[in-house]
Amino acid sequence: MFLARVTGTVVATQKVASMTGHRLLTVEPLRVDPQQRDRLAGTGRTFVVVDTVGAGQGEMVLIVQGSSARLTPETEKLPVDAAIIGIVDTVNVQNRTIFSAHDENQ
Repeated sequence: MFLARVTGTVVATQKVASMTGHRLLTVEPLRVDPQQRDRLAGTGRTFVVVDTVGAGQGEMVLIVQGSSARLTPETEKLPVDAAIIGIVDTVNVQNRTIFSAHDENQ
């Protein structure tokens, strides 16, 4: 699993039938900044994921990849290898909150 921020959407008018009705989003993985361990930093990579929880633009989400992405009821029969399985409320590192969805400055 990894943390990521939703950066956009993907529209595919032609796709396999089983993917019809499933929302696709782009996300950028995040990691604890090695220089300032009190914040998260983007990795500069982008993934396309299937959204199973109704995430929105700019939200921090929890992603699973590989076979784990097909272990939810929403994705068990889909040809996907990355899925959003949660919307993150807080991230704590070494007993310190480095992200809170309720903090508008982040």
